[in-house]
Amino acid sequence: MSKNIYILSLLFSMTLIAQHAPAKKQSKSILILNGRAHLGNGQVINNSAIGFKDGKLTLVADATLIRLAKDAYEETIDASGKQIYPGFIAPNSTLGLVEIDAIKSSDDESEIGNMNPNVRSIIAYNAESKVIETVRPNGILMAQITPRGGTISGTSSIVQLDAWSWQEALVKENDGIHLNFPSPFKKTGWWAEPGDLTLNKDYSKQLNEITNFLSNAQAYQLATSKERNVVLESTKGLFDGSQTLFIVANDELQIFDAIKLAKGSGIKKIVIVGGFEAYKTSDLLKANNIGVLLRRVHDMPQYDDQDVDLPYKMAKILTDKGIVVGLENSGSMERMNTRNLPFLAGTCAAYGLDKEQALKLITSNTAQLLGIDSFCGTLEEGKDATLFISDGDALDMRTNKLSKAYIQGRLLNLENHQSNLNQIYKEKYNQK
Repeated sequence: MSKNIYILSLLFSMTLIAQHAPAKKQSKSILILNGRAHLGNGQVINNSAIGFKDGKLTLVADATLIRLAKDAYEETIDASGKQIYPGFIAPNSTLGLVEIDAIKSSDDESEIGNMNPNVRSIIAYNAESKVIETVRPNGILMAQITPRGGTISGTSSIVQLDAWSWQEALVKENDGIHLNFPSPFKKTGWWAEPGDLTLNKDYSKQLNEITNFLSNAQAYQLATSKERNVVLESTKGLFDGSQTLFIVANDELQIFDAIKLAKGSGIKKIVIVGGFEAYKTSDLLKANNIGVLLRRVHDMPQYDDQDVDLPYKMAKILTDKGIVVGLENSGSMERMNTRNLPFLAGTCAAYGLDKEQALKLITSNTAQLLGIDSFCGTLEEGKDATLFISDGDALDMRTNKLSKAYIQGRLLNLENHQSNLNQIYKEKYNQK
């Protein structure tokens, strides 16, 4: 193949998989009528009027109870028979940090070192990731971009999922710092042949390392004259309440020790991530106003004596205890599996939660835990017009089919490289 032919072939291939340009800023006011609106706070309006202008919701009401001037909105959409939802939020996500796991140059989810609160995930975020465009058609429109690795992985930020760059995507910068808390136990074997559970002999040493680091960080913030330490300086938000400490912990003792250590270190805002045995510490969590971002609920129990459906009903158990619960989707193939986030909520509904309570797990509850509930997470006047229209129940994979989606009032292109390939081969084999 000649050099020119090779270049043309490459350009043609790139054109086939080209990223759609992000949507332009909302230019005209829009009114969505007659749809069944799920507000994300537990309420439902069966015949709704949802209006937005300049990226903000200006009307959320029962269409049968209001009167509007004929020219109140420039465009009207009839959503009769359809469902309207606030955009879903994916917390503790590595979207945009890794494109292809097997290609090292596209993997930027972790940093060298053990204590990295100064590492900012947002500057590594690739807004043009091909994975991102595959999660939007299921209603996931926002995400918390979170680093991995080490004991303190770094700092997360929250983005909307339709942008040219990380600067444009950003909706809340440096919202929290992420701590992978050591476990008092170690498991041997592997998933097909699990071994015994043994004590972690280094547990006390690991706790001391975290305690000493946080003590030094707190002392640094209180010092009046000091030589600048970027690592310790980056923890300031944990002590003044402007940042949340997200602690990855699953076992009962692990969660108990994590809360005790964090509170003893003067940290004001804490969220447990994972929380497989959080139900055993529910009183402690509630007493300290600590919420939980539950690990992927499509999973097996951790121990032989646990109910086989424990992961499915965990959200119900914790919600009944008065704990604010959200869902996260880390683990195997986590970026690709982000699209399944609404169906995790659907499983929680099938195992005890009311459908609107289950919706809160990926909307208002998550927004509250991430500290962004003042402008997103529910359909309320004054909040961002980040929402979508689905032909059916968005928590059911059989009926979740988006017809329109908006981020801050901007109409999204829901096509992606997968839907394009689907259309190409339908045409090839004369399928409808």
